[in-house]
Amino acid sequence: MPSNDSSPSGGAGGDLFSTPICSDLSLPQSIPSQPDHPAPRKGIKQSQEGGAIPTNKFHANFFLGSQSSSVWTHPYSLQWPKGQGQSGAWGLAVSHVDASQRVFGDQDPNGSGAARWFGSPVGRADVVLSEKQLEMGNGTGNIELTTQDVKERSVRVQLSSGGEVRLEAPVVQGMGMVTALYKQGTPVIKSGVGWSMVTKAMGVVKTGVVKYRLVMHDGATWLLYAIGGDVSAIKRGELGGLDLEVKDNNTAVAKGSFTGVLQLAKLPGGGNGTEGAADAEKVFDAACGTYATGVELSGSVDGQKGRYTFHFQKEGLPSNSSLVMFALPHHQASFSSETASKVASSVKLDTTTKGVAVAVVGDEWTMEEDISKPMSIGFVPWTPEAGSVKAISDSAKEYIKNVAQQELLGTWQGQGMLNQTDQPSMYYGGKALAKFAAILVAVNDVLGDTDLAKKGLEQLKVAFARYAENQQQYPLVYDQSWGGIVSSASYATGDSGSDFGNTYYNDHHFHYGYFIYTGAVLAHLDPSWASSSSNAQYVNSLVRDVANPSASLDPHFPAFRTFDWYHGHSWAHGLYESSDGKDQESSSEDSMHVYALLMWAQATNNQALYQRSALQLSLLRRSLNSYYLYSSSNPGSQIQPKEFTPNKVAGILFENKIDHVTFFGNKKEYIQGIHMLPLLPHTMFIRNKDFVKEEWEAFFAGGAADAAEGGWKGVLYGNYATIDPKGAWEVFAGAAGVPSGSQPTDPAPGNGTAPGSTTEPTPTSTSAPTSTVSTPGLTATATPTSTSVPTTPGVPVNGTVSAMSSKMARRRTIRRALEKGKGKMVLPNFARKAAKAKRDGFSPENLDGGASLTWYLTWCAALGGL
Repeated sequence: MPSNDSSPSGGAGGDLFSTPICSDLSLPQSIPSQPDHPAPRKGIKQSQEGGAIPTNKFHANFFLGSQSSSVWTHPYSLQWPKGQGQSGAWGLAVSHVDASQRVFGDQDPNGSGAARWFGSPVGRADVVLSEKQLEMGNGTGNIELTTQDVKERSVRVQLSSGGEVRLEAPVVQGMGMVTALYKQGTPVIKSGVGWSMVTKAMGVVKTGVVKYRLVMHDGATWLLYAIGGDVSAIKRGELGGLDLEVKDNNTAVAKGSFTGVLQLAKLPGGGNGTEGAADAEKVFDAACGTYATGVELSGSVDGQKGRYTFHFQKEGLPSNSSLVMFALPHHQASFSSETASKVASSVKLDTTTKGVAVAVVGDEWTMEEDISKPMSIGFVPWTPEAGSVKAISDSAKEYIKNVAQQELLGTWQGQGMLNQTDQPSMYYGGKALAKFAAILVAVNDVLGDTDLAKKGLEQLKVAFARYAENQQQYPLVYDQSWGGIVSSASYATGDSGSDFGNTYYNDHHFHYGYFIYTGAVLAHLDPSWASSSSNAQYVNSLVRDVANPSASLDPHFPAFRTFDWYHGHSWAHGLYESSDGKDQESSSEDSMHVYALLMWAQATNNQALYQRSALQLSLLRRSLNSYYLYSSSNPGSQIQPKEFTPNKVAGILFENKIDHVTFFGNKKEYIQGIHMLPLLPHTMFIRNKDFVKEEWEAFFAGGAADAAEGGWKGVLYGNYATIDPKGAWEVFAGAAGVPSGSQPTDPAPGNGTAPGSTTEPTPTSTSAPTSTVSTPGLTATATPTSTSVPTTPGVPVNGTVSAMSSKMARRRTIRRALEKGKGKMVLPNFARKAAKAKRDGFSPENLDGGASLTWYLTWCAALGGL
């Protein structure tokens, strides 16, 4: 069977982010519209006609739940205390936590010797920017927080009393100073930490600027700049002013009405010393009066180099002052030479989970990535050294073919392709489809058995059509309230956690990534399939939901729903308030979704999407190796705390903490394995051999991998194949051993010969932490709460240490979920049906429901030259 395996021809031209996914921006007729959503848009003033609202971005706590959980801009965090906490304030609380103030958990139980978690205190309210009417509380009128201009990297927050806006704050990722705007109000400055000294600076910083220095009880120093008086007078260069009266060590009040701008910045040092403080004060003095209001993203590709640029929008004094913004470590490592020249290298502030941020003085940044490797990746196994590998021995082909025939075409125990892919979950349905798609790639592109591939291809088309025609157990709907394609499961069940919270925008890049990959394989093997408008429109609609490059060009969806171009990776957490901010568990499924975008673009000759996805995958590699994956050769081992990095992977990375655990248990195969699956051609681009070797030796060497439960064994050995493909082959093939020139025997019983006889790797415990991210082996249910889970015992809340419960919530099993839907899945009794493979080899229960023995064997043979 011929296949389309070439990169898109031609060039996208111009800005990578100015070309929509496709020319047809209508929605598939098979997907009906739903006018409302169970999660209300609290305080969002944007009209629904104004476009889709970002759901998985840093600022979501401002419009979800109580609206009082923190928002992390890095290096600062912001919060609306609502009269609670140590400050008791009603304004905008600003906090910053030094690395020395982090809290570390007990030793990880999996033997790494590292702390299981670390986190930072929340609710400190170091300095609160407020206003007199707000501080009178709800007794004088309804106080509310509203948001406007909700964009991917910025939002405008307003605090009102009695229906009148008292304070407005433009909030932007990476902002160097926190800014509050007042109009004929009386500023009030409060603190939950308290200050030992408040002094007014002598001399003139800038015309119309008054400066205060706040020395806090914890040793930190904050600078407060006031650009006040009549705004038009300030812009003419006339003197303004703010005169504060210090009431006590927690409160200072302006002596009169004020119209203008207050800006707040923290100096480096404090309890950590004074290094960089003098330089930082000069930088902040020079930048004060100018503030960021938003960020525009652009990008380009020139040969094998990709670039993306943040263009910071600004307002303030009509001067030539440049903005001061903070860059994370992965930004610093990829700055263009021009941007690198703008770095104020001595001006640094710690972040919660992203290392040390450095100040950059300038109105735009450009980051550069080498995209040659992603652009060389295709559908077949790939290594950084050899590129795509199709050549394997004839004996290996014959052995794998015997397995593939039974996995691809068999109907043992009613477990054929149509049954396996008929799921009550977009996550499990997508995994099952992707499993068969990978088998087809192996059979057609590596084994060269086009006749077998054709038979399987026709079945996969039918299985995929169930979803494309929206005939699955819980059909998709287009949510008009937030703007996105969601499962109808939560609408039907009333359970916000159904299908891992898909209805609430959890995990869309995971769920839809598997469908996009399957669509890419179908288009790769049969280009005419993608030429059907209905097929292309369905896949493109899922691409648009997770990877829309521009909300202004395609207003049905927000731009890059899950992927955060500032952090360089995605956030899986959707419309649930979270005390620790957004989070993501599976870094490998994050990279899978970008790989799927790349392959869909390649198969459909979508040049703009192809180049954009190649750039995105290169950025993701840099970010994951900086924050999620820790080896001696990865930057993450230097960026993250040394007390934590022996864990080798993050586990769950939140904005405020990292917890070496999963949402479904703390066995080491779960925690490490969730950052491995699925194993696809891009895997070795993300996870380098040094990392895999160190992780294996730390957790799985000496036979420890053989003790892994269920399908996790396959995941671990599939990962092991990247450093020892021959050794992994022996595990997967059992008695057959490493192929040679002789004709191999048929696979031994129990070596995956029964098609569909795979089960999800299921934890033995019947309880699990409430889940906001997808995981193999779990019921398609989640129960997110207003405090992101799993909670970490001992992480300080409101500046004090409290023992937050990590008790796991009970879940329904996948067996029970399937019994409620049509097309029940029969789960074989493996002890009776499948004999154990010789040499303690591989058995069907050792396969994750999204993986196949055919693909694992092909993977090993290709990587090992077998």
